[in-house]
Amino acid sequence: MSDFLPVEAVAECALRSRDRRRHAGKLERTIVKEVGQAVGEFDLIAAGDRIMVCISGGKDSYALLDVLMLLRQRSPVPFELIAVNVDQGWPGYQTDIIAKHLQERGVPYEMVDESFAEIVADKLAPGATPCSLCSRLRRGVLYNLAVRLGCTKIALGHHMEDLLETLVLNLLFSGRLASMPAKLHSDDGRNTVIRPMVYVPEALLVEYAEQQQFPIVSCGCPSCGLPEQKRQVVKRLLAELDNANPGVKTHMLAALKNVKPSHLLDLSLQVSAGRTF
Repeated sequence: MSDFLPVEAVAECALRSRDRRRHAGKLERTIVKEVGQAVGEFDLIAAGDRIMVCISGGKDSYALLDVLMLLRQRSPVPFELIAVNVDQGWPGYQTDIIAKHLQERGVPYEMVDESFAEIVADKLAPGATPCSLCSRLRRGVLYNLAVRLGCTKIALGHHMEDLLETLVLNLLFSGRLASMPAKLHSDDGRNTVIRPMVYVPEALLVEYAEQQQFPIVSCGCPSCGLPEQKRQVVKRLLAELDNANPGVKTHMLAALKNVKPSHLLDLSLQVSAGRTF
């Protein structure tokens, strides 16, 4: 029996490989296009920016770094990137895998060990999840780190669903109409946070991560992703709504750009709009 593939089989393999490359290229272009739109609309990147890209080891932050590296190559304005990973101290968090990935990407990076997981565990109320407290502590670390590294922007990997889930969470559980802004200036004026992927659906990032074979690393927090978490409940709710009525998420995203202050009950909005009762 011959050890060589028939010509027809070789041709079929070549066609499949070509189609995969085309699909991968199309997916990457789609994500870059959505990020580019957000960058332009919200003025997220300026000439001379030094952007700190926060890398957690998840698909979203890996994709954010890739896209910003591509944009930097094509951008008419120069800007710098530095990747940063913060080890919060949860057991089993494999920072060596993240460091290896960043080294292979050829981007300057810094690994920071803060280990505040024990503080979170000590201050946590019985039955509560650590996400909110952990987020506040991490934000403080990142803000100080950005100043030390001379960074003008802090880039986070939140995507479209993150914004929509936050909107529903605030509406249902906090009594607020608020989501995540694409650009946020910190209260003390020292930092500017940007979210370049606000228009990118999570499904595209899942597919992109599979194509790129990202070395996904769990944060190690025992509460992360538990099905009873409010965010996970909302995530499932939105997925069910969108499956039953395709386009629901797209309409929700559009609503975040189409706010009618006169049709809300916030008196401060009425005053600012020059309306009285």
